Amino acid sequence: MPLTCNIDAKGKAARLIWGLLLLVGAVLLAVFWAAGRGAALPWVVVAVVAASGAFAVFEAKAGWCVVRAMGFKTRM
Repeated sequence: MPLTCNIDAKGKAARLIWGLLLLVGAVLLAVFWAAGRGAALPWVVVAVVAASGAFAVFEAKAGWCVVRAMGFKTRM
């Protein structure tokens, strides 16, 4: 199933900024919180934040929003 562009330039920019902020947040979490700990939970949180950021960047690049594709209306 091909991804159909369902967001405009404003939505793409918002998703790109959000995705980059999440990726930077994941790096900061990894460096200042998860590194040096013996537990797996901090690394799971870092992985989830990084995956969310990467997906938001993908949405911006593709011009496609998963929420809009499910039929929900968004403001952007």
